[in-house]
Amino acid sequence: MSGRWQPALDALVEQRYGALVARATLVSGSRAEALDLVHDALVATFSAKARFGSVAEAEQYVCRAIMTRFVDGTRRRGREHHAVARLAARTDGTTSDPDPDVLGADVVAALAELSPRERACVLLRHLDDLSVRDTAQLLGLSEGAVKRYVSDGLARLNARLGTTASPAGEGSTVHVLEREETSRDR
Repeated sequence: MSGRWQPALDALVEQRYGALVARATLVSGSRAEALDLVHDALVATFSAKARFGSVAEAEQYVCRAIMTRFVDGTRRRGREHHAVARLAARTDGTTSDPDPDVLGADVVAALAELSPRERACVLLRHLDDLSVRDTAQLLGLSEGAVKRYVSDGLARLNARLGTTASPAGEGSTVHVLEREETSRDR
C-alpha cells in the first residue's frame, strides 16, 4: 500500500490509532478482535484509494468501516448468540477496555452485554449521532430493525445502569387540539 494517500494513513495511525482501537474494543468487546477490526478497516479504507481532506474525515470513514466489518463478520458466522456469551464471559474486569474516563467502566461493561447488532446500532445512533436511515444503510438493516435494536439496547443499558435514556428523537409527541377538533378530524 503506497500512494498519495500514504501521508493520510500515516497521520491517522500516528494521531488516532489508540482511539480507533478503543472504538473497536467497544464494538467487539475484545482487544484482540479490535486490533483485527482496525487493521481490516484501515486496509479496506486505504486500498480503495479514497482521498480525505483531514485526519478527522479519514478517522470517521475508518470508524464506520470498523462497525460494518464487525456486523458483517457476526452475520457471516451466524453465531450471534455465541458471540454474546463469549463477550459476557470475557467481561470479568480483565479485558482491556477503552479509557474509562471517556464513557465510564460501567457503561463499557454494560455495552459488552448487548448483542452485536444492538451495540452497533446504539453506538452509531448515540456515539456517532447518525440518523436511523444512515445507520440502517451502513449496517444493511431496515430502518425498523435499527429502531428496534436501539430501543432494546437502550432498555437493557437503562436496566443495567439505572438510567432513563430514550432513543434519540423518539420522545413522546404531544398534539395540541382545538376544542372542536378531535383526533378523528386530523
